[in-house]
Amino acid sequence: MKSVFKKLFLTYTFIYTFSFFVQAESYQVSLLTCDPGDEIYSIFGHSAIRVINQETGEDLVYNYGTFDFNAPYFVVKFTQRTLDYMLSVTTFDRFIYEYQYFQRNVREQELDLNDQQKDEIIKFLKINSLPENKSYRYDFFYDNCATRIRDMFEVVLGKNLKWNEINEPEEKSFRELIDEYVYPLPWYDLGIDLALGSVIDATASERDKQFLPDYMEMAFGRASIEGDGPTRPLVKSQRTILEFPERNIAGSLFNPYLAMWLIAIIFMVITYLGYTKKRLFIGFDVALFGILGLIGLLVAILWFLTFHSQTKWNWNILWAFPGHLILVYGLLKHKISVWVRKYLMFALIMADAAVVFWILGWQSFHPSLIPIMLVIILRTNFLYYNLEKFKSGRPNLEK
Repeated sequence: MKSVFKKLFLTYTFIYTFSFFVQAESYQVSLLTCDPGDEIYSIFGHSAIRVINQETGEDLVYNYGTFDFNAPYFVVKFTQRTLDYMLSVTTFDRFIYEYQYFQRNVREQELDLNDQQKDEIIKFLKINSLPENKSYRYDFFYDNCATRIRDMFEVVLGKNLKWNEINEPEEKSFRELIDEYVYPLPWYDLGIDLALGSVIDATASERDKQFLPDYMEMAFGRASIEGDGPTRPLVKSQRTILEFPERNIAGSLFNPYLAMWLIAIIFMVITYLGYTKKRLFIGFDVALFGILGLIGLLVAILWFLTFHSQTKWNWNILWAFPGHLILVYGLLKHKISVWVRKYLMFALIMADAAVVFWILGWQSFHPSLIPIMLVIILRTNFLYYNLEKFKSGRPNLEK
């Protein structure tokens, strides 16, 4: 009887082991890298994992970059970083249709994994795609569609995965890395620089750079697998799935640089006219500081009332300060209060501090903001010294 059980056990073990290897060998695991699109949510590109069952023909794409547009309070959650992203699973044909439609290039790197590693990757993805596991709290730099894939391979391959980083890589900050993608879209560039704080001026390590799909693609191309047999490149082969003619994004004449310098010239002219004609032209200042105050309010909300780590320590608040809305109220009053002149001096010092922060490299501001800072310095000086003098524009200060 024991010999019978022993034979059955050995037979079962052989069949299970054989079926495991046959099953694992029938799979192909690839990294898909998609080029940037024209919209802000697609401008940095995309990464996904493709799994092909060569035995059944099943061809699936595991995508960590999806979220529910119909989620309650979508805009509020997205702004606060309380909106969960999720791992979705779709067929390759459905996945590639979108990139075909928007004419975005897609490249594939087939990975040289052994049977056990393929099996572990597939199990990892299937467990992660379960309803109770598929959602995660998105972080643009540290937990996104690319870094989730990288982290998965580091968990599964462990010490066998060697990234083979460049010995003397080019040093780039997170902001500089972002600028590579948004430079052709100057208004997006300005918006990002306004919203994100000094924390993104830190130098990104080679591993940090992998939050961008293009950089992760290059990292996978350099990586190797060691310790489970002969050392081999992580990428077995690569091919281009979709390729379209390079699109040149035409620069618009109306860009932040032109707009800000036009504003600066207007304020220089009205300041000169105000000085020669002994008038204040406070209506222009109400508009200027009203807009700056609203921008400052947004900066403060992103800094203090959201969970985004990248919006902290944002020194744009030095020149775009929420308190400027109080200044607007003071300037609109029939009689100018004494505190208004004190606030003007405060606003002047804050703007000067922003320039110092920029020069010292504590935060890099968008270059188009130079004329706006000059305007703030110019107008706060002008109003501070002339509110009492030019009574044609305003009556006496309240005592």
